[in-house]
Amino acid sequence: MKTTRNTTAKSVILDLITKSEAALSHAEIQSLTNGVCDRVTIYRVLERLINEDLIHKAINLDGTIKYASCSHSSENHSHNHVHFSCQKCHLVTCLDNVKPKFTMPKDYQIKEVNFTLTGLCPNCK
Repeated sequence: MKTTRNTTAKSVILDLITKSEAALSHAEIQSLTNGVCDRVTIYRVLERLINEDLIHKAINLDGTIKYASCSHSSENHSHNHVHFSCQKCHLVTCLDNVKPKFTMPKDYQIKEVNFTLTGLCPNCK
Protein backbone atom coordinates (compact mmCIF):
# COMPACT_ATOMS: atom_id res chain seq x y z
CA MET A 1 0.00 0.00 0.00
CA LYS A 2 1.34 3.39 -0.97
CA THR A 3 1.80 5.88 1.83
CA THR A 4 0.62 9.41 1.28
CA ARG A 5 2.24 12.61 2.47
CA ASN A 6 0.25 14.83 4.76
CA THR A 7 1.37 18.34 3.95
CA THR A 8 0.04 21.51 5.54
CA ALA A 9 -1.72 22.40 2.28
CA LYS A 10 -3.36 18.98 2.05
CA SER A 11 -4.53 19.13 5.67
CA VAL A 12 -5.94 22.66 5.32
CA ILE A 13 -7.74 21.91 2.03
CA LEU A 14 -9.19 18.61 3.23
CA ASP A 15 -10.36 20.28 6.45
CA LEU A 16 -12.08 23.07 4.48
CA ILE A 17 -13.87 20.62 2.20
CA THR A 18 -14.82 18.25 5.01
CA LYS A 19 -16.33 21.01 7.16
CA SER A 20 -18.21 22.66 4.30
CA GLU A 21 -21.90 21.85 3.92
CA ALA A 22 -21.68 22.53 0.17
CA ALA A 23 -19.16 21.65 -2.51
CA LEU A 24 -16.40 24.24 -2.99
CA SER A 25 -14.80 25.51 -6.19
CA HIS A 26 -11.06 25.96 -6.66
CA ALA A 27 -11.50 29.75 -6.33
CA GLU A 28 -13.49 29.36 -3.10
CA ILE A 29 -10.84 27.03 -1.68
CA GLN A 30 -8.07 29.43 -2.70
CA SER A 31 -9.75 32.36 -0.93
CA LEU A 32 -10.39 30.27 2.21
CA THR A 33 -6.80 28.99 2.52
CA ASN A 34 -5.54 32.50 3.35
CA GLY A 35 -2.33 32.16 1.37
CA VAL A 36 -1.27 28.75 2.74
CA CYS A 37 -0.48 27.68 -0.83
CA ASP A 38 -0.70 28.88 -4.42
CA ARG A 39 -3.35 27.94 -6.99
CA VAL A 40 -1.19 25.26 -8.67
CA THR A 41 -0.57 23.53 -5.33
CA ILE A 42 -4.32 23.60 -4.68
CA TYR A 43 -4.95 21.84 -8.04
CA ARG A 44 -2.33 19.20 -7.19
CA VAL A 45 -3.74 18.63 -3.71
CA LEU A 46 -7.30 18.35 -5.07
CA GLU A 47 -6.20 15.72 -7.62
CA ARG A 48 -4.36 13.81 -4.89
CA LEU A 49 -7.41 13.89 -2.61
CA ILE A 50 -9.58 12.61 -5.47
CA ASN A 51 -7.12 9.78 -6.17
CA GLU A 52 -7.15 8.89 -2.47
CA ASP A 53 -11.00 8.79 -2.55
CA LEU A 54 -11.26 11.46 0.13
CA ILE A 55 -13.15 13.94 -2.08
CA HIS A 56 -15.03 13.90 -5.37
CA LYS A 57 -15.95 16.34 -8.14
CA ALA A 58 -19.34 17.83 -8.87
CA ILE A 59 -19.93 19.96 -11.95
CA ASN A 60 -22.11 23.05 -11.57
CA LEU A 61 -24.49 24.21 -14.32
CA ASP A 62 -22.04 26.86 -15.48
CA GLY A 63 -19.33 24.21 -15.86
CA THR A 64 -17.53 25.11 -12.63
CA ILE A 65 -15.99 22.09 -10.94
CA LYS A 66 -16.74 21.90 -7.26
CA TYR A 67 -15.22 19.53 -4.71
CA ALA A 68 -17.04 17.73 -1.92
CA SER A 69 -16.02 15.40 0.86
CA CYS A 70 -16.65 11.69 0.43
CA SER A 71 -18.83 10.27 3.13
CA HIS A 72 -18.59 6.58 2.52
CA SER A 73 -17.74 3.31 4.10
CA SER A 74 -14.92 1.39 2.48
CA GLU A 75 -17.51 -1.06 1.15
CA ASN A 76 -19.60 -0.11 -1.87
CA HIS A 77 -17.77 3.19 -2.34
CA SER A 78 -19.16 5.15 -5.25
CA HIS A 79 -19.19 8.77 -6.37
CA ASN A 80 -22.20 8.02 -8.55
CA HIS A 81 -24.83 9.98 -6.66
CA VAL A 82 -26.99 13.01 -7.32
CA HIS A 83 -25.83 16.59 -6.83
CA PHE A 84 -28.16 19.56 -6.43
CA SER A 85 -27.20 22.96 -7.86
CA CYS A 86 -29.18 25.94 -6.55
CA GLN A 87 -30.00 28.45 -9.27
CA LYS A 88 -30.10 31.33 -6.79
CA CYS A 89 -27.21 30.88 -4.33
CA HIS A 90 -25.17 28.58 -6.63
CA LEU A 91 -24.39 26.10 -3.84
CA VAL A 92 -23.83 22.51 -4.93
CA THR A 93 -24.73 19.80 -2.44
CA CYS A 94 -24.57 16.00 -2.50
CA LEU A 95 -27.85 14.11 -2.24
CA ASP A 96 -26.78 10.64 -1.17
CA ASN A 97 -30.32 9.46 -0.43
CA VAL A 98 -31.59 10.07 -4.01
CA LYS A 99 -31.13 7.10 -6.33
CA PRO A 100 -31.28 7.96 -10.04
CA LYS A 101 -32.48 5.34 -12.50
CA PHE A 102 -31.61 5.14 -16.18
CA THR A 103 -31.31 2.58 -18.96
CA MET A 104 -28.25 2.43 -21.23
CA PRO A 105 -28.15 1.11 -24.79
CA LYS A 106 -26.51 -2.27 -25.31
CA ASP A 107 -22.68 -2.36 -25.51
CA TYR A 108 -22.09 0.81 -23.43
CA GLN A 109 -19.95 0.49 -20.33
CA ILE A 110 -20.45 3.12 -17.61
CA LYS A 111 -17.37 4.27 -15.68
CA GLU A 112 -18.81 7.26 -13.87
CA VAL A 113 -22.17 9.01 -13.57
CA ASN A 114 -22.67 12.72 -12.91
CA PHE A 115 -26.27 13.68 -12.15
CA THR A 116 -26.93 17.32 -11.31
CA LEU A 117 -30.42 18.46 -10.46
CA THR A 118 -31.17 22.17 -10.50
CA GLY A 119 -33.70 24.36 -8.78
CA LEU A 120 -33.91 26.20 -5.50
CA CYS A 121 -32.36 24.85 -2.31
CA PRO A 122 -34.35 24.91 0.97
CA ASN A 123 -32.68 28.20 1.98
CA CYS A 124 -33.59 29.97 -1.28
CA LYS A 125 -37.11 28.73 -1.97
